[in-house]
Amino acid sequence: MFRVLNDMFRKLFFIILITLSSPAFSIGYDIYGIGIYDIKFDGSSTNNAVDYRFERRFDNTLIKIGPESENFFNLKPLAGIELTSDSAAYLLGGIYLEDNLGALFIGNESNLNFTPSFALGYYDDGDGKKLGNNIEFRTTLEISYQLENKNRIGFSFGHISNANLGDRNPGVEILNISYQIPFN
Repeated sequence: MFRVLNDMFRKLFFIILITLSSPAFSIGYDIYGIGIYDIKFDGSSTNNAVDYRFERRFDNTLIKIGPESENFFNLKPLAGIELTSDSAAYLLGGIYLEDNLGALFIGNESNLNFTPSFALGYYDDGDGKKLGNNIEFRTTLEISYQLENKNRIGFSFGHISNANLGDRNPGVEILNISYQIPFN
């Protein structure tokens, strides 16, 4: 039964990814990142690896959850993949919010942006850390600096966990630096 659910999830994810890649969703950022997978600030890391990330963030609002005048309350779609040097792979799709930190705190736009995100995906641990389930959730907080050419450099901290869906739930933290390129 789990095999059937696993196959259905892969097919559903593929359909979502193709749909989000259509021309209707043709504005946003391509994010290319590299970082440290399974970073623990208390020294308890056991499976450090290099994390490679590609993410496509679309600028189309899916749902407005707040005042029309506030861009931060527009939920927007994302799709991506994370790979590690330990052969782990994580295909994901989710939502993100974005706000300009200058506009948020002082009322004037600045080059700093804040982007929290939430995603759901299929995780294959390869030779890496065993996370206890193939279905995993990722939450990420990111701050990026927008350059004059509209590209961005970002720093993010993320957490991947199965939310206790599996027999075990060790979770993993990821510290990442990214270069972000707008696409039309």
